[in-house]
Amino acid sequence: MKQFLSFVKKEFYHILRDKQTFFILLFMPLIQILIFGFALTNEVKNANFIVLDNASDAASHELIAQISASRYFSFAKNIYSYKDIEQVFQTDQAKVALIFPPSFASDLEHFNKAQVQIIADAADPNTATTLTSYMSAIIRDYQKALTQNKDLPYTIEVTQRMLYNPQLKGAYNFVPGVMAMVLMLVCTMMTAITIVREKERGTMEVMLVSPVQPLKVIIAKAVPYLLLSIVNIISILLLSVFVLDVPIKGSLLLLMAEGTLYIITCLSFGLLISNLTNSQEEAMFISLMAMFLPTVMLSGFMFPIENMPLPLRILSNIVPAKWFFTIIKSVMIKGLGLKFIWKETLILLGMTLLLLALSLKKFKIRLA
Repeated sequence: MKQFLSFVKKEFYHILRDKQTFFILLFMPLIQILIFGFALTNEVKNANFIVLDNASDAASHELIAQISASRYFSFAKNIYSYKDIEQVFQTDQAKVALIFPPSFASDLEHFNKAQVQIIADAADPNTATTLTSYMSAIIRDYQKALTQNKDLPYTIEVTQRMLYNPQLKGAYNFVPGVMAMVLMLVCTMMTAITIVREKERGTMEVMLVSPVQPLKVIIAKAVPYLLLSIVNIISILLLSVFVLDVPIKGSLLLLMAEGTLYIITCLSFGLLISNLTNSQEEAMFISLMAMFLPTVMLSGFMFPIENMPLPLRILSNIVPAKWFFTIIKSVMIKGLGLKFIWKETLILLGMTLLLLALSLKKFKIRLA
């Protein structure tokens, strides 16, 4: 029994010395349950909405106040024309707009009937459907409250309009998200094992004694995956247009350029992982945990980022897929140009330069 306990003690010492194993055993389950617990929900909360209040009367103000008071919506601002709606949607300042006719309160008072219109950004059809349902329910509750103690019931008719995706096709949101995930898998995960594979096979020594500079070695490792990933982008776009009927409303050249930038970002991260690890299994595991899961959970593709707690919203900013997903939806679905996505482009470019610099710095010119 004493010998058995000594082996157990020895194994504990090994785990405590191996910081990576210790972190995975104790902290990774806590991190995962927090991320999954807060992110795995399709409920939409605190969504910004704008108002075109042509009536500006007591009834419209009261209804706006009730919508703002709900946990599902947050009042963004008033607008003054229909043109402003699309401009707000293009810059992602709001997801839904509420429009009142000029005679909203008067129609309720004299005809017991009035109309309002809800316009939603349907680039994400699931979010648009959810938000219009929430807002319509709040309007129905307001209508019931008005009807109390009235001989004739009040009726508020709600008309809905979906911008960018009137048919509410899921492929409009599915294609950009899958593109981000596929490129992340091909680029980061496959590139992460390249240098590690050379170490395990013993061919790294040959590369290190060659006159080739470390930067050129890194670039040479990345070029094949860059070309294969560009082919993947072309294949995805062809399938989306000719099979899934998802149009490319923006510039195809801009779309390819942004896709190439994202590929280079993912390749840079994969190369950094390969420089920091000593086995293919370790490189594969880190690439999955560090990039694939955050891409699924924190990019906004499957779960709205607005629903998440502040720490997760902040953490999502370091996930490249979040910015690429926004870029692809803006160019492909909304037909926007570079002036609307310059910030996201600069962020991806900055991430790429930082990761490349770290990859070059961590590249070991001598084997231990």
